[in-house]
Parts: sequence; C-alpha cells; structure tokens
Amino acid sequence: MILTKEQQAILDGEQGETLAKVMKTLVMYGDAFEAEKLVPITSKYNHLVTSFGLKVMSPVYDLMQQLLDADVCSDQKFSVDPRPIDKNVPANFLQNLVFNKFMYTKQGFYEEQLEKLGLMDKNAFSCTCYMDEVGNKPQKGDVLSWAESSAVVYANSVLGARCNRNSGIIDIMGSIVGYVPYFGLLTDEGRKATWIVKIQTTKKPEAQLLGSAIGMKVMEDVPFVMGLDKWIGNELNDSACAYLKDFGAATASNGAVGLYHIANLTPEAVELGETLIAEGAKEYIIDDAELERVKNNYPVIWKNPKAEPKLCFVGCPHLSLEQLKDWTEKIEAALKKNGRKKVTLNTVFTAAPGVLEAFEKTKYSKRLKATGVITSYICPLMYMNNPLCKKMPVITSSNKLRTYTSARYYTDAEILTKITGGKF
Repeated sequence: MILTKEQQAILDGEQGETLAKVMKTLVMYGDAFEAEKLVPITSKYNHLVTSFGLKVMSPVYDLMQQLLDADVCSDQKFSVDPRPIDKNVPANFLQNLVFNKFMYTKQGFYEEQLEKLGLMDKNAFSCTCYMDEVGNKPQKGDVLSWAESSAVVYANSVLGARCNRNSGIIDIMGSIVGYVPYFGLLTDEGRKATWIVKIQTTKKPEAQLLGSAIGMKVMEDVPFVMGLDKWIGNELNDSACAYLKDFGAATASNGAVGLYHIANLTPEAVELGETLIAEGAKEYIIDDAELERVKNNYPVIWKNPKAEPKLCFVGCPHLSLEQLKDWTEKIEAALKKNGRKKVTLNTVFTAAPGVLEAFEKTKYSKRLKATGVITSYICPLMYMNNPLCKKMPVITSSNKLRTYTSARYYTDAEILTKITGGKF
C-alpha cells in the first residue's frame, strides 16, 4: 500500500503511539484486501455498529479507554446501533435478570465512553441512522467508514455513498485517522453488477422476502435488479425508501450484499443505466414460484413448531415514521374487521428514538397505543440474544431477525392477520 507523507508519519508514530496503532490496524486491513492506498473519509458523521454493553466485550471497552486516555478521539461525531434493552418491552423476571445482571451489565459504562468519544447526542442509537429524524444521512459520493450491514447497503445503494462492509471497530478506526483503505465498493469497478436479477412476479414482492432470495443467490456480489420499478415506482419517495431499507437489510443478512442497483430508481442506475453491468454477469429470474420456494425453505427452529407465538417484533431494521403511520391504519382496520379492540399478542414496533419522538407528535401515536402495540427503540436482535428469549416462540416480518435468531418469519400481511386475531 502506498501511503502519503502524512499517513506514513502517523504510522511512524509522529503523532503518538496510540494513533500509530490505529493507522497500522487500517493499513493491515487494507493489505488483506490488496488496497492500493488510503482515501479520505468525506462524510460529516460516522456510524458505529457496537452499541451494546455485553459483559464479554471487555476488549472493546479496554480499547475505547486507551483511545480516551491518549486523547485520540474522532473528529467525526457518530451515531450508533440501537440500545439492547428497554423496560417497556415485555420480559419476565428471569429474562430481565439475565439482561441486567449477566448480559448488558456494562451498558451505562459503555455509553459514557461513547459520549466522550464523540456520540452525536444521547439518543443517536439506531440502525437507520440515515433517517431525517436521526440526522446522519450521507450525500451521494461520500466516502464512509461504517460497519452496520443494513446501513452500509442503504447508504451505498439508495444514497449513492461509498462504503465497504467493514467489521466492527474498523468503523471507528477509520473515523479517528480520517482514512479508509481503497478497495471493493469504494472503486468504480467494485460497484459494477455481476448479477442481473429480473423480477417477473404478478404482484408487488414482499421487500424482506425478495431481499432474502437475492441475498442467498448472489451472496457478496452486486445485483442489478430489473422490473422492480414497476411495483415501487421510479421516485425515491418515503414509500420506496422504506421498501428498499427492508429489502437491502435482507440482502445483507441473508447474503452479504453491500450494494445493489435498481433499474430506473437508485442514483447510479439512473445515471449510468446498464453500463453498470459487468461483462459476463449471471442472471437470476424471480417469479411468484421462486419467492414461495424461498419462503417455504426457511427452517423453523422452535422447540415446538406448532406453538402459539408469545411475542411479535416488527422493525428490524428500525421502522420509518411513514411505516409507523401505515401500520397504525392497517391494524385499526384489521381489528375492526375482526371485531377486536386490541392486538392478540404482545407486539413491539421498533424505531429510532428520534422517529418515535416525531411519531408522538402525530395523531397516530395515541391510536397505535390504543391497539395495544408497544413502541420501542431497542434492537430486537439484541433482545433475542438472551438465551431465555431464544426459547420463546417469537414471530417477525424481518428476515434479518429470522436469520440471526430463533424468530420465525411471516410476511407483513401474515403478521397483521396473526396479531389482530384474523384467520391464519
């Protein structure tokens, strides 16, 4: 890797031993991917994936403390992934005991470290940091140092920023020195599509299901998706962005997609069209039967596959303000149709603190609360990591949560039917 004089000076220790170690870490990381150089980070804010104060993560706290002690902090303020626990989310005595006494015992301590290192504000905890209500929305062409997979794929694809799927801690390392290795999705060549995906469904495909199918097929490659604009339009409005948020999270968790292009919709696809498709690209056709095949092959890992669900999570990644409003109207209508006033099982909708604050100011907030739905800022995945929660029959419309936990996947329509007491 070729370094500039300034970068080499940092590596040689001219700005202290700690900063030299940070630079060495990035250089070694870049060398592993045969990066030719380091390039400046240009985004206003960074985003960190490690938000949870797990007791076993003591090396992370030790590292953060070394940075603080050496006064080596990021010039970039940053947001962080969601908090892991919320007293408003249903949990029994033993589950709470595990959360508070064995798992997230360092949460308060770690959040203090994050604030000292450069947290944007005390509520900047969300996997959807790019929401307007959170305030960490990169511009087209910005170079980032992020690691959260669902945020990376959204920033690359919907916003046209440039970021590799970095690992945790690498995100803050890049932010501290102000550089990231130049390879992969930072390069023009690395952003070309090696798969052509043709959507031939007879109805609008479920975002999380479509993303899952594509992710499992293309893995870490870049897909160019044709025919989806027929169903979600050719404008990046609130509805399309919410769809792509959920779609992208599924491609990133069910596979390892860091970037996708949607014909006639996403920025680079609109600008460059099919010139983004690499020579020799493979083809994948998705119709109704293919989506049904993918869904039917999801494993059910509940101890009792026929158990009645005890809990439902919606919002992984976090819901947008428009999604919260839309869900409110759908739940009210379904409850009325089924002759009920409240949802039939504990249901938790998760969203960023800023989004929930904005939602509280709308007419929808009291209406959703009246249905019995709980709103929370937590990460459902971190909740489900509790070994006692793993034993619960939990349902979700998130393919990311299904992939990483014992939660069982259902489409949004199926979730709506189940939580409102309809025929299932």
